[in-house]
Amino acid sequence: MANINVRIDNETKKQAEEVFTNLGLTASTAINLFYKQVIRTGSIPFELKIDTPNRKTVRAFKEIEKMEKHPQKSKPYKTTSELMVDLLK
Repeated sequence: MANINVRIDNETKKQAEEVFTNLGLTASTAINLFYKQVIRTGSIPFELKIDTPNRKTVRAFKEIEKMEKHPQKSKPYKTTSELMVDLLK
């Protein structure tokens, strides 16, 4: 058997252990289940993502909204070549 030492804030530990208790698990059993799932799936067994878009994405969304509100101010292009001609002017 191996021991793992993990640092975690008190509130997170308390809340997680309440869930474990409600499921009839100890923290040790829950961590073992997590490790088993990692081995079984070959990945983290839950989705990891950033829920909020970064600044660049937010700016792009705002630009699209502005173009949709004022389509007369934005020029549509039918081909990439047509766009490149305008960009290189």
